[in-house]
Amino acid sequence: MNHMSSTAPKFIRPATANRLLASLTHSDLTRIALDLEPVDLVLRQLLYEPDAEIEHVYFPTTGCVSMINVTPDGSVEVGTIGLEGLVGVPVLLHGGSEPTRALVQVEGQAHRISAAAFRTVVAERESMQRVFLRYALALFNQVGQSVACNRLHSLESRCARWLLMTHDRVDGDKFELTQEFLSYMLGVHRPAVTLAAGLLQHAGYIHYTRGHITVTDRPGLESASCSCYQATRDNFTSLAS
Repeated sequence: MNHMSSTAPKFIRPATANRLLASLTHSDLTRIALDLEPVDLVLRQLLYEPDAEIEHVYFPTTGCVSMINVTPDGSVEVGTIGLEGLVGVPVLLHGGSEPTRALVQVEGQAHRISAAAFRTVVAERESMQRVFLRYALALFNQVGQSVACNRLHSLESRCARWLLMTHDRVDGDKFELTQEFLSYMLGVHRPAVTLAAGLLQHAGYIHYTRGHITVTDRPGLESASCSCYQATRDNFTSLAS
């Protein structure tokens, strides 16, 4: 069941704060804007459940949404989406659902469009469809990079990578990120999360207390990350050009 904000946000960021929408031609942006509405993304808000019909496509302008794979053995994040993309790729690919859960990891704002209206406008505009399909490829590549990262790299470097990706999607250096979400992101239990975050804090790269992260040394955090962070950024940049 989706838990939606019933009112528009008090301060509305323009749709073009989403980089994917900003990359559209003026004509395409004007067309899709007719069906967009601003909404708040509330912490822990479910945008859709596994295998349930996706009712809306979201274009975040700030905040972060996690794609979480839920299994009998536990939950793990397989992708993360922020102002660079859209939530609801299966709708773009002529699907109505997917086996992951879309959960707001860091609160923020978005512009959303109904799945039906999204299908209509994308079918009308080949140039818009091309932009969104290139993003879908970038997201697919991000998931693949994450699989390799989880297999090959240390917990500390993986933690640095995910913190950098979250930092890229929020306003400022402070954001809320609970142990629960960090455990999803890293695919480990909470004691291991405490250890990894503690190592980064001891190095002076972050300050972490009671689910609140402050990035205190961005270059240091980048140095602690594995190469997957830059590889993912480079991939999004190349596909966006």
